[in-house]
Amino acid sequence: MARGDAEFTEFAAVSFHRLRRAAFLLTGNAQQAEDAAQAALVKTYATWRRVWRQDPYAYTRRIMVNHLKDQWRRPIREDSHELAQIPERPSERDVADDVAEQQWLMAALAQLADRERAVVVLRHYCDLSEKEVAAELDIALGTVKSLSSRALAKLRVSLNSADPATNGAR
Repeated sequence: MARGDAEFTEFAAVSFHRLRRAAFLLTGNAQQAEDAAQAALVKTYATWRRVWRQDPYAYTRRIMVNHLKDQWRRPIREDSHELAQIPERPSERDVADDVAEQQWLMAALAQLADRERAVVVLRHYCDLSEKEVAAELDIALGTVKSLSSRALAKLRVSLNSADPATNGAR
């Protein structure tokens, strides 16, 4: 192993599932999410010596978001309307309620435009500030605020119109 490879291997092992999950929330497609996470890790490895002492997760996440933004600009969409499977999280408990909530979340996120979805995921899943989201997506702070407001309003409508048989009263 070359110098630094052990640190990168450890970083990749710890970060891959989190990156893949964030990418899945951004894309709604498990294969695209895995590809995006892997592509981001490959690019991070190429610059590992330069970034490993800073915040390599933030650097890798930004690479992944940029990779996905490039795909949004040049959409290659598969004609698939089926619900994709959410990447597994290690868990030892029964996750039936979590699965129902995740299915609702994925259906609700699918109703959002790509940029709205990106803002919601980065703000609320990755826990970035509005300013950090603006920098990550390379858009104005006001655009982040308006996209967030619009997206959350759509999600509220989706939550209020949920079927009572599927815990619509969350």
